[in-house]
Amino acid sequence: MSVKISKTRDKLKKLKAVLADAHNLLIVIQDNPDPDAIGAATALKELVRKTNNVNSQIAYGGTVGRAENRELIHYLQFKFYTFAEVDWSNFDLIAMVDTQPRTGNNPLPAHIHPDIVIDHHPIRKYTRKIDFTDIRQGCGATSTILWEYLCAAKVEPNMPLATALLYGIMSDTQDLGREATKADIEAMETLYPLANKRMLSQIKNGREPNSYYELLAKGLNNTKIYDHCAICRMGIIDNADMLSEVADLLLRHEQVDWVLCYGTVDGTMLLSLRTQDKNMSAGDVIHSIVKKIGTGGGHDSMAGGQIILKRQGGKPITKTEAGKIIRERFLKALGISGKKGVRLVGKKKS
Repeated sequence: MSVKISKTRDKLKKLKAVLADAHNLLIVIQDNPDPDAIGAATALKELVRKTNNVNSQIAYGGTVGRAENRELIHYLQFKFYTFAEVDWSNFDLIAMVDTQPRTGNNPLPAHIHPDIVIDHHPIRKYTRKIDFTDIRQGCGATSTILWEYLCAAKVEPNMPLATALLYGIMSDTQDLGREATKADIEAMETLYPLANKRMLSQIKNGREPNSYYELLAKGLNNTKIYDHCAICRMGIIDNADMLSEVADLLLRHEQVDWVLCYGTVDGTMLLSLRTQDKNMSAGDVIHSIVKKIGTGGGHDSMAGGQIILKRQGGKPITKTEAGKIIRERFLKALGISGKKGVRLVGKKKS
């Protein structure tokens, strides 16, 4: 294993000390988990089993909507639990992977204090209070961080885990084309020979039901182009992952540098933001969009947010009101307020 692991080796010692008296660990990942969260959480599950003989379960919020994520979990052949299925009080410790406490994008209630947080997103204020943290904002994927932990512990992953880690890095860095670091490259080079290439292809090309295409058509029909950005209003949906999928697709439009896609799931408006603009950070823009009405976070090129519609500071907010606010704030952040939108498909009216 050729990965440089001096920093991770020190972190591993501290992690093992935190786990010393534990028997059961709950690993919490983000709502509607993506391949990076799935791969990193699976790696932590294997790591604590091998180093401290600790049993663990992985829990998430929302749904597993994208076909490739369902294929990946099916291939790993162990159960991922919804947070509602587990009793967190039965666990000695709680870890968070690829997310952080009180960010609004995971199912861990604000009053529950996690013991371990490992993530590659910008560190949040509350995370600094956690006993063990490893936050590497510059890293392209949390799977890369957990891969380094396996290397430091001299644990070689089996084929399913290697495949999950590799796909997690590939997905979050868009095959090393987005915010990838030397560590991500080294991890992919080492994991590739260990992974199941046939399964990688099957995961990437997971089959979709008819409802997927209906939602896709709905999103494209409800998209407008404003100068160099696209805004997609998905309305009420039952598959939150469609927001990021449509956003990724729209970012390929020849005129578009920014995409905001939003929709409502179970009383919460979710936002997915993408950009190819090197001069502004998607993470900064999402914060300006959801300020005082929701939560959000992300990286330079991608971000997400959420607005709970039922109550905002004691007052409810409707989908229409929230949609108007986020559209206006988004256009203002990009300096194109007052621009009229042109429909992406169908009749070209504002």
